[in-house]
Amino acid sequence: MKEQVGSRNTQQPSVVSAVSFPELMKSWRKKRRMSQLELGLEAGVSQRHVSFLESGRPKPSRTMILQLSETLSVPLRERNDWLLAAGFAPIFAARPLDDPQMTQVMTAVRLMLRNHEPFPAVAIDRAWNIRLANQPFEQLSALLGEDLWTRLGSSQRNLMRLLFHPQGIKPYVTNWTAIAHLLWQRARREADAVGGQEMKTMLIELESFQDAELLVATEETALLPILPLALEKDGLHLSLFTVIATFGTAQDITADELRIESLFPADEATERLFRTWTVESRRQ
Repeated sequence: MKEQVGSRNTQQPSVVSAVSFPELMKSWRKKRRMSQLELGLEAGVSQRHVSFLESGRPKPSRTMILQLSETLSVPLRERNDWLLAAGFAPIFAARPLDDPQMTQVMTAVRLMLRNHEPFPAVAIDRAWNIRLANQPFEQLSALLGEDLWTRLGSSQRNLMRLLFHPQGIKPYVTNWTAIAHLLWQRARREADAVGGQEMKTMLIELESFQDAELLVATEETALLPILPLALEKDGLHLSLFTVIATFGTAQDITADELRIESLFPADEATERLFRTWTVESRRQ
């Protein structure tokens, strides 16, 4: 399994919040499409208190901030922003993946990637940067071009660039017209849901490369239970779909933002191909 851990996490916690606590709280409540009454009921406080906090009347306690942000499923990085905006020190660390305290997390990640072989899997952060990858994913990347990552114009391997950059894999995706809109909307939803500025900036950059007619979802694809990815390169045909896993109880920003993206074969021919690759690589 090939790993690209990196010695440092480039997404460090916020140092200062430029937005007030009432603005942050109201913004995230609206993102989650909750009324003040619904938020109060789920957080165990009155609607009146929620209203007062959003108006900036009382100063919230640290406990109340954590209680409300937990109820709204605010990512840990943004919970630090809430604390800073209210005058408290941030409490969630963003440790690099090679930090000794991340050993158990990384052991679990490596185990999940390894156990998914002979099929491809990667660990990505909230901006879709690849942090670790298993060997079948590397074989798939090599199939799509030895210079695949260098021609994307970034030192960081990123799935968004892989999909939507003009030098990415679009020419090999035979069902691109059907899935482009759904992939793009997924990225936009995730950028909004987790508040990731890096993802939002990348979307703005890549949007100029997209053809409007290709970003329209077809009724047939929109009704599918999974999003298929059909690839064709040098006579090989691959049919795949993705399953995503996250660390639901993470107390570290880096772990909270890690996701395991596992690719599964969608037909028998693709499954046989990956199993054959694995057998051949073990013989070498």
